[in-house]
Amino acid sequence: MPDTPYPIDGGCDCRGLRYRLTSAPLFVHCCHCRWCQRETGASFALNALIETSRVTVLAGEPLAVDTPSHSGRGQRILRCPRCHVAVWSHYAGAGDRISFIRVGTLDDPDRLRPDIHIYTSTKQPWIVLPPSVPAVPEYYDRNVHWPAESLRRRAALLG
Repeated sequence: MPDTPYPIDGGCDCRGLRYRLTSAPLFVHCCHCRWCQRETGASFALNALIETSRVTVLAGEPLAVDTPSHSGRGQRILRCPRCHVAVWSHYAGAGDRISFIRVGTLDDPDRLRPDIHIYTSTKQPWIVLPPSVPAVPEYYDRNVHWPAESLRRRAALLG
């Protein structure tokens, strides 16, 4: 992702909610778990993890909706209050400090490719994963897969 210039903007379908990523994300997950499949109605969720302080709301005010999660600790999904498109989430682990941006809501979603495919044990069987991207059957060890700079940023954030 270093070749992607920042900032990059995104938003919902009705354009009532607009946001900007002011830097590169920490990491990009392509999650194939059944929870993400059910929540999105698609075969996977593509999320860019980034410090919430690096997400600027340009227009609108997101509506927070608490939903269950596989961990049992829940997830807070931020949606446009008009069209209800989910634009990012917060999970219990880091709380509101890290945003999981829905890559599909970026104006140019092609700019952020997955760094890893996770929960591939439950991926749809017709999906063929590229051999050039790491893939794990469940979750992963971030110390193995994340770039050193992203680990440093995470440590500084969570202190």
